[in-house]
Amino acid sequence: MATTIHPLAEPITAGLRGVNLCLGYHGTPVVAEASIRLLSGQVTALLGPNGSGKSTVLRALARLHRPESGQVLLDDDSSALDLTAKEFAQRVTLLAQSRPTPNGVCVRDVVEYGRHPHRGRWRREDPDGAAAIEWAMGVTGVGGMAHRGVDELSGGELQRVWLATCLAQRTDVLLLDEPTTFLDLRYQIEILDLIRDLADEHGVAVGVVLHDLNQAASVADHIALLHHGEVRAAGTPGDVLQAPLLSEVYGLRIDVQPDPDTGHLHTRPVGKHTHRLRDIA
Repeated sequence: MATTIHPLAEPITAGLRGVNLCLGYHGTPVVAEASIRLLSGQVTALLGPNGSGKSTVLRALARLHRPESGQVLLDDDSSALDLTAKEFAQRVTLLAQSRPTPNGVCVRDVVEYGRHPHRGRWRREDPDGAAAIEWAMGVTGVGGMAHRGVDELSGGELQRVWLATCLAQRTDVLLLDEPTTFLDLRYQIEILDLIRDLADEHGVAVGVVLHDLNQAASVADHIALLHHGEVRAAGTPGDVLQAPLLSEVYGLRIDVQPDPDTGHLHTRPVGKHTHRLRDIA
């Protein structure tokens, strides 16, 4: 799967932030006073145990979960809630954890859905549409299955199709909720490479929820670590990926060492049988 970014547009200035977000479901508080900032050309990873609130924060940034208090602001300090749905979709897109699989629709048609916010009333006023669709399918490796029905695809193939749909939208803020789920190792790495390329080469502001601490260490400029609905720590990977803090938040011993080859921090959870790896080696 090629990950070269085709220069469809000049680098952009992007940004999105949540300020003092308080979020809940049916009156039950889930997130309290969370502030997250996504910057142009940088990748921000949201980490934390299950139930920590990271996906809820991401949904709030995508305007899919209305805050009980706090604000979601764009790079010009305007409120995201003041935009129409179409205007917001031209600036921010979200790859959710799961989406319904349409029947009888081919891959290219699904990717084309991403162009809806850019089209006029009669769906024909989209001069950049064809190039954006082909680019999105190419970088996600789904071009060869363009005419296959999406209901015929594996979980990993379908995940890449939905990512292509988001990329075809060509927004300056990209939100991803566990994008490597269902992908084999090769595509996990290539999706992470693509995320990094989007930030570095096109100035996209990327916010991504990840479970894998080592993936976050390798791809993120900034990390927000959530625990019990609060941002427990935020900063660079070196600031946040500290063994005592991670061990406390995740409830088990986690060792942290720099990788001798890449220099990135490498985390290792220590369980009852972790010693077997040393014995086998």
